[in-house]
Amino acid sequence: MTRTAALCLAAALLAGCASGPPTPDWQQAARGALDLAVAAELRGDSRIATLEFDRARAEIARTGRPDLLARAELLRCATQVASLQLGPCAAFEALRTDAAPAERAYADHLLGKLDRAQLALLPPAQQAVAALAPSTTDTAAAAALQALADPVSRLVGAAVLLQAGRAGPQVIQQAVDTASAQGWRRPLLAWLGVQRQRAAGAGDSAEAARLQRRIDLAGGTR
Repeated sequence: MTRTAALCLAAALLAGCASGPPTPDWQQAARGALDLAVAAELRGDSRIATLEFDRARAEIARTGRPDLLARAELLRCATQVASLQLGPCAAFEALRTDAAPAERAYADHLLGKLDRAQLALLPPAQQAVAALAPSTTDTAAAAALQALADPVSRLVGAAVLLQAGRAGPQVIQQAVDTASAQGWRRPLLAWLGVQRQRAAGAGDSAEAARLQRRIDLAGGTR
């Protein structure tokens, strides 16, 4: 995989930048760099991810449009949130004033601070997650995630639920299965870590040990 989902995200972020063919060379270069950056981030290659994100920023900066740069920064933050690198998106926040309302809403969503009035501004996949009622069962939340076609969106949704304290065993398993199926090392290790911590906290040493073996294998330590 990785290319399809990453291209989908990059295209969504830069959609509408050009009014028609031919596509400007900066836009093609930025999309390509974002594609490679997202793929590297998910597989855990920080060096390549940083290089490609920097290349994308440089291409977008040629337009002199901070709103487009804000979109790219938001893409990186969403990719990191999928791997449970949570917290404020500093690079986006520096550009928030010039960002479009939809981007500001998405940034708030990533922090678990979305105002319900902003719900319609989110991408459809994240609207489905944000619209889940606090009383939604873990089974129903996991089913809502499973219904999302894009695996990155699925992981982002699971992370938002985790931040809100609403991610039960089935939601977490959904995230683990998604990352594992795609071969995405970074989010897989993060979500397996959550599972292991919960197993240990529940006193299930056998399950914690089994999860640690998966962590060791995915992390290349055995």
